[in-house]
Amino acid sequence: MIAIDDKLVSDELVEAQFVCDLVKCKGGCCVDGDAGAPLGADELAMLDAAAPVVRQLLPPQHQAELDRQGRYVPTNEFGMVTPTINGGVCVYAIIETNGVVKCGIERAYNAGMLANTAAAGWKKPISCHLFPVRIANSADGDMTYVNYEPRPTLCKPACKLGKKLKVPVYRFLKEPLVRKFGPEFYEALDAVATDYLAVKEAHP
Repeated sequence: MIAIDDKLVSDELVEAQFVCDLVKCKGGCCVDGDAGAPLGADELAMLDAAAPVVRQLLPPQHQAELDRQGRYVPTNEFGMVTPTINGGVCVYAIIETNGVVKCGIERAYNAGMLANTAAAGWKKPISCHLFPVRIANSADGDMTYVNYEPRPTLCKPACKLGKKLKVPVYRFLKEPLVRKFGPEFYEALDAVATDYLAVKEAHP
């Protein structure tokens, strides 16, 4: 583990390699899972502001489920999460003609549709943005664990592409890691990782 302040980072973020391959995985992380995307307490207000705008981009079935279930739903294990369609695809997802599933919230963000809302600057839930990294807190709340948890079958193409391009997990996820923990955390992680990878390359 790599310790940075009150965070313990799995060595795999540095050692493993990963680059999403949407052509092959079809955005399956928006479909496959135990529940919808976990939401931080601060993200509920963001979703309240974004949902009416994002709703315009969603297919009719997703709009109907959003109206029926609400903008987020409670779970025992994950707290508040995004609703899903029959336990599958996220209600905020858009399924393109080629079968690739993409985030409607991110599409609205990229199109500038959220600029004049209270959700301006919010790209999508951080749990989605960080995937396949998951964040967990210690029981006493003093430590934050940053773990690499790819799905064995779904993420196989991404692991293969990452190895081909030689991109460590933490570099692929630079944007969400900075978004979650700030630039100083990322700079510290990058410094440790750069030294580690240099030694490993010199002594394979």
